[in-house]
Amino acid sequence: MKAKAIVFTGVRQIEVKNVTLKPVSSTDVLIETYWSSISTGTEKMAFDGLIPSPPFIFPFIPGYETVGKITKVGAHVNESLIGKYAYIAGSFGYENVNAAFGGASQFVVCPVESITVLEGIDDPKCGIALPLGATALHFMDLADITGKKVLVLGQGAVGILAVQLAKHMGAKLVAATEPYQNRLNFSSADLKVNPSTQDVSAALAGNEFDVMIDSTGVMNAIETGLRFLKFHGKVIFGGYYQRMNIDYSQAFEKELSFVAARQWAKGDLLRVRELLRTGKLNAKKIFTHSHSVDTDLAEAYHQAFNDPDCLKMILNWKEPDTETLSE
Repeated sequence: MKAKAIVFTGVRQIEVKNVTLKPVSSTDVLIETYWSSISTGTEKMAFDGLIPSPPFIFPFIPGYETVGKITKVGAHVNESLIGKYAYIAGSFGYENVNAAFGGASQFVVCPVESITVLEGIDDPKCGIALPLGATALHFMDLADITGKKVLVLGQGAVGILAVQLAKHMGAKLVAATEPYQNRLNFSSADLKVNPSTQDVSAALAGNEFDVMIDSTGVMNAIETGLRFLKFHGKVIFGGYYQRMNIDYSQAFEKELSFVAARQWAKGDLLRVRELLRTGKLNAKKIFTHSHSVDTDLAEAYHQAFNDPDCLKMILNWKEPDTETLSE
């Protein structure tokens, strides 16, 4: 079966190409994509050729934020799934092209265990936020933030969700720093600081934080944030970093703990689905931009990667049937 897919053919080179899907096995599902999204972290680094290792070997299909409708199931998969919306973490179900992570395709073949059915969610497009929310939820679990003061660096899509989750999970105080005011306006932090217009030391004066969560990847921001951690404070590295370069003296003097958050843990996607279903997590606020797959995709990727006002770029593959949105 053929499908059109987004393919990174080289460093900063993007095409929409017809690719060949692998056959649907007995434990697979076939999903028609309605929405996917652009990752401004891992995907941008791969686009720039900064992850020259499998599976990021050109040409490859990106995408780990995909939502679509199940149209076919394998012989050992429950047929009741047909017609339901599901989140897909990606797919390796292609021939003659690499997948990293392979979700940016018109049709996706993947194992049934790799999908999350979006039952009970009024707007299935919000399923795009599952991996972002699960990543932020993993930060909370690693930091054990209940009853603690939390400082979140950066209010991109993950940072905004991290603030919401920290408050939901019982943090005593949540502060956020973000140099772009439009992003900061989306934040629900108790204390919001714009380092480009405010004196951070003055704004955070009187607060010693138990936990600092970084979602910026900016070493200067991390180094500044360390000043506001208490003795035996904890730092959660929430991004992917090529190199770490920070002043060790603060870590030494305060005996700080540093934790690298790789991704989400098993069960986190389902936990986030429940938070979305019950309205305890608001994902819609991060969907600031959208673009059709059938128009200039280079423009969409350029905006997603470079426009600070673009929190999350949604790529539209197919218009949903309004009568089935709540399935």
